[in-house]
Amino acid sequence: MKHHTENLSLLMDFYELTMANGYLANGLQDQVVYFDLFFRKIPDGGGFAIMAGVQSVIEYLENLHFSESDLSYLRSAGLFREEFLSYLRDFSFACDVWAVPEGTPIFPMEPIVTVRGPALQAQLIETMLLLAINHQSLIATKANRICRAANGRPVMEFGSRRAQGPAGAVYGARAAFIGGCCGTACTLGAKKFGIPAIGTMAHSWVQLFDSELDAFRAYAREYPKNCTLLVDTYHVLKSGIPNAIRTFREELLPRGCRPVGIRIDSGDLAYLSRKARQMLDDAGFPDCQICASNALDECIIRDMLIQGAPVDLFGVGERLITSSSQPVFGGVYKLAAVEKPDGTIVPKIKISENVAKITTPCFKNLWRLFDLDTGKALADVVTLHSETIDDSRPYTIFDEEHPWKRKTIEHFRAVPLRVKIFDHGQCIVKPRPVQEIQAYCNEQVALLWDEVTRFEYPHQYYVDLSQALWEEKNRLLAHSQTEKQQTVAFPEG
Repeated sequence: MKHHTENLSLLMDFYELTMANGYLANGLQDQVVYFDLFFRKIPDGGGFAIMAGVQSVIEYLENLHFSESDLSYLRSAGLFREEFLSYLRDFSFACDVWAVPEGTPIFPMEPIVTVRGPALQAQLIETMLLLAINHQSLIATKANRICRAANGRPVMEFGSRRAQGPAGAVYGARAAFIGGCCGTACTLGAKKFGIPAIGTMAHSWVQLFDSELDAFRAYAREYPKNCTLLVDTYHVLKSGIPNAIRTFREELLPRGCRPVGIRIDSGDLAYLSRKARQMLDDAGFPDCQICASNALDECIIRDMLIQGAPVDLFGVGERLITSSSQPVFGGVYKLAAVEKPDGTIVPKIKISENVAKITTPCFKNLWRLFDLDTGKALADVVTLHSETIDDSRPYTIFDEEHPWKRKTIEHFRAVPLRVKIFDHGQCIVKPRPVQEIQAYCNEQVALLWDEVTRFEYPHQYYVDLSQALWEEKNRLLAHSQTEKQQTVAFPEG
């Protein structure tokens, strides 16, 4: 079933269109190609990232069409053939797509999405695939770091007002939930994705009343079963907490209700939360939770807990929804192979003086190897698509850059990570509820060693190439070097 949503077909870099027009002009529009989407660096120096954005990719590809308005705009550019515009008018997506499921821990340089299909089509979809995967994987990764720092305490996503545009708020809320947040303040995101909507009050509510006590009383009368009071409008310890306690006693207890909590949004949160906890306990409200907010991130939350802050839950906004510490995920989309009419697959490689930008060629598959004794992930292996990993026999993994560093593993389980989501342009998977994706994410992160998940200087998880793929890559590198030597003219003498 197709998802009806906004037409984003022109949400692409302009050169995608000029290249596509050029493919058609040169008879290459139906040339079957393979593109890989991968990333090079984990944000914040972390040990892993979280895959997200696949559902957005599915919805985009299912709705990919070009309206007469789109065609008129392109015609006005004066660059495109009428033949190309006619192709777009009758556009029908026909590619195969494989992707790592959302919520899966992912690592640099592994093909997390592969597209196979006509060159014109595979080229056109580059921008939107990168946009969806880069943005949502970035936010899911940041959310997972923050939630792990909270050490089991709920984290609420509070960032809509600081997000970079409506889509950043809505899809950021979804990604944050996948990464581990318990809910969002973004009402549209909550509605769209079935995420719990969470919110209390702003300082303006308190200021609009004649006194803080009046404001608290009014809120408690309106929401007696869901009463969380913001206590830092004037003075947390001299005003906010005493007025909250009085409100709980005089408005909630007579109605047979207990307070949900208080929220502290400014000041020294560790100190204030300790004092607030003591005051609430002494007043007979040990069940009243303390929520902390105010420009939090994983580092501040971790330090607060080390300092003994008795905070029960956190509201995290701008530093989560923008991943402000490192706001770029850096995924790229590169040609990996070309398929001839007879079915022969010809590998393609991009070579650079910057070694990190050399691509891995060929139509590939991605495997994760799990230790059967501990259940933990040992390594990922990128293989030729035609290869399988026989986990009934010992298997040797090795470092691509230092191939003498080898390790033979036994008693393991080899699991292919990617799932085919489109077959000849038709989506063949059903949408997964975001709650299911979040649970899967938690399960998969728990399968990583603690050394990989630590915040400071995490262990580098192994992402290796199979022997056959490594040999093919080095063959192409050697061939390229030979060609370079033959074409460079050296001066005589």
